[in-house]
Amino acid sequence: MFQKKVSVIVPVYNAQDYLVRCVESIRNQTYQNLEILLVDDGARDDSPFLCDAYAGKDARIRVLHKENGGLVSAWTAGVKAASGDYFLFVDSDDWIDACMVEGLAGKAAEKPGEMICCNFVIERPDGAQFCRHELEPGIYTGENLRTVKENLLGNERRTVSMSRCMKLFSRELIVENLRFCDPQIRMGEDVNIVLPALCDCSRLVILEDAFWYHYFYNPASMVHKYDAGMTQGIRALIRAIGRVFSEKDIRGGRQQGEKEAVYLTLLAVKNELRGGRPGYAGRIRELCRERKMQEQMARYAICPKDRANRLLAWVASRPDRLRTAVGKAAFWFYDRRMG
Repeated sequence: MFQKKVSVIVPVYNAQDYLVRCVESIRNQTYQNLEILLVDDGARDDSPFLCDAYAGKDARIRVLHKENGGLVSAWTAGVKAASGDYFLFVDSDDWIDACMVEGLAGKAAEKPGEMICCNFVIERPDGAQFCRHELEPGIYTGENLRTVKENLLGNERRTVSMSRCMKLFSRELIVENLRFCDPQIRMGEDVNIVLPALCDCSRLVILEDAFWYHYFYNPASMVHKYDAGMTQGIRALIRAIGRVFSEKDIRGGRQQGEKEAVYLTLLAVKNELRGGRPGYAGRIRELCRERKMQEQMARYAICPKDRANRLLAWVASRPDRLRTAVGKAAFWFYDRRMG
């Protein structure tokens, strides 16, 4: 029977409206051998006081107060302070079902290098969206796991979600890969720890159903707006992915990285089309030339199924004035219709 200590790491920044719901969901876990680390990342609201109040009434809770450094620096600080045999990450505006830790732990073999994944729910104002990993439920080891590792990235839908949440990690998978975590990367930052952990893992478990993690969808913070730093952020993420695959020596890693770079570049193209700022067409052309989009899409026979991605691929394959203008109009109409 699983009895190992599980460290639950919660980065906290200006989360006073959601923190109670989050922390209570962790305190109410049916599995009791927990260490709960609340990492105050220089919050400017009442979050630090709430964290300290929780530490005063629950001996399992420890609070780390630090200067603001971003999400990566916050959960990295939590990892360095954690003493658990296994790690679980929960964001401060999300929550988890009471059975989550026990359910994940119940599938652990208590051997080094394992990762157990449940599924998740996106909680929207108009209803819940139930989401699964693309990889079929099951236990993956040996040759089956090697095949999974050869297909982690470079697909329209990732084989295994790259979120650090909804997963129970063996300690060493996180601690030994902290060197890949750059606090300056703020676009897809979870990839920088989950990807190397997946490359190293010796046992991967994907649970069936088990919708135990709840992502809070906040429309106020997720409006469609132009991000002037997205292209640079994507460039940094592409370099980071290349470094992971190079150091981990995964068969076909370079090809995975190149295909993933195509899909990430499509995100940057969408950002420019949505923003429609002066010079957007020129920036799209420059980005597509830099990434050799037409060549890469042909080399890997990339033909997206999603309607929006098909439009983006059409623009990126020949980003002339007509195609960029059509793309801009299409996203303007879509965003206007969606509110």
